[in-house]
Amino acid sequence: MKIPGRIVKAALLLAAVALPAAMLTPTDAAAANSLTMLGADVSSAQRAIDLGAKYYDSSGTAKDPLDILKGAGVNYVRLRIWNNPASGYNNKAKVLAYAKQVKAKGLKLLIDFHYSDTWADPGKQYKPAAWASSGISALQTDVYNYTYDVCNSLKSQGTTPDSVQIGNEINVGMLWDDGKVVNNSFANLGLLLKSGYNATKACNSSTQVIIHTADADSDSNARWFYDGIKAQGVNWDITGLSYYCMWHGTLANMGSVVSDMKSRYGKDVIIAETAYPFTSSDADSTANSVTSGCSGYPLTWAGQGAEFTAVQNTARSAGAIGVFYWEPTWYAVTGNGWDPANIATSGDGWDNMAIFNWTGQVNPNVKWTA
Repeated sequence: MKIPGRIVKAALLLAAVALPAAMLTPTDAAAANSLTMLGADVSSAQRAIDLGAKYYDSSGTAKDPLDILKGAGVNYVRLRIWNNPASGYNNKAKVLAYAKQVKAKGLKLLIDFHYSDTWADPGKQYKPAAWASSGISALQTDVYNYTYDVCNSLKSQGTTPDSVQIGNEINVGMLWDDGKVVNNSFANLGLLLKSGYNATKACNSSTQVIIHTADADSDSNARWFYDGIKAQGVNWDITGLSYYCMWHGTLANMGSVVSDMKSRYGKDVIIAETAYPFTSSDADSTANSVTSGCSGYPLTWAGQGAEFTAVQNTARSAGAIGVFYWEPTWYAVTGNGWDPANIATSGDGWDNMAIFNWTGQVNPNVKWTA
């Protein structure tokens, strides 16, 4: 999920192809009784806290947002990492520092490698400036060395990542144009994904590798992608999908995609990103990325909580093992903008999608449930 370029996603995603819910086998159903990865991507929280933002639990007590989220059921934190962002946030040093806080809370850690200096998503996968002149051969080395270095640095300080994403929403590849899927050729992307996988396992063999697309809307798209990388001999441990109902269609369709991904590849599946608005109103001068909701779920605190519960229930029933809420702590704080090249003055297009309101009060209706 990226702001505000996310809007291009609608033009990039094809119509969904649903599979019947009956495809859930008894084995799938038996395995679908619990979610073990109850996650939150809080990548913007470190900057918010540095700026003096306050977070309040349901009783109005100011607390560390990690403690509030843990109290709501979170057991897993996702942090994005950019190679050399202009903002100085979400880089290696900042991720290492915040990882200590995450692990000190007893939470598990997922590192989301964008392999960019800025947002990477289905509409853009910019190489980091340091790798701009690298061709596919050099990029394999770049990905390996960078992934290993970040993982090993985390490991050395006692915060070994429990899982990593090799790329973020890489529907048609990463590190464009070299790693882009063109004319159905996954050859270059396969080489890059293997480099990331091998580096992760060399650092720590038990760290799980997630390959993440935004294909929860379309089983045909998801099959095209994961069949494509599988044919290149790519290994991964968990299939990650993004699901936002306003962009990706019905819960039933999402469940069908999750079920098929699980059965087709024999790998665990997570919803790596989801979120829902509690209002259509805007807290700052930057327009909201999402201004409407989905049928049956009003844009209220109750509606936000109900929709997130429905996402978890659907994913669980379909056999997923985890659901991550994207940026629940990113309420509008002056100076914590979306643009890493202009973080101090760009605004927050996600302020109506956070689970904290504009004065930092948590929505008591949002719960993570196993």
